[in-house]
Amino acid sequence: MKTVYLHIGNNYSVDVREIVGIFDMDNTTVTGCTKKLLDKAEKDKKIFLATYELPKTFIVTNDKVYISQLAASTLRKRLENGGGL
Repeated sequence: MKTVYLHIGNNYSVDVREIVGIFDMDNTTVTGCTKKLLDKAEKDKKIFLATYELPKTFIVTNDKVYISQLAASTLRKRLENGGGL
């Protein structure tokens, strides 16, 4: 079986089998649960920045959270087209 990686920006790629969800920063960070998830990931040193620009999405995997400057719609299109690599 071929492994597919999703390119999330700035030379970072994530194995699509590890992705739990891709979330829009503007629409999800207002809830208490999301804030707790991001705070815990940061405390546990499991947040990885794939950008130094304004973040638009966060990608939750089995063991990490990636912050990306790419829009959730862009990442979805990359997944539909084989990962964007």
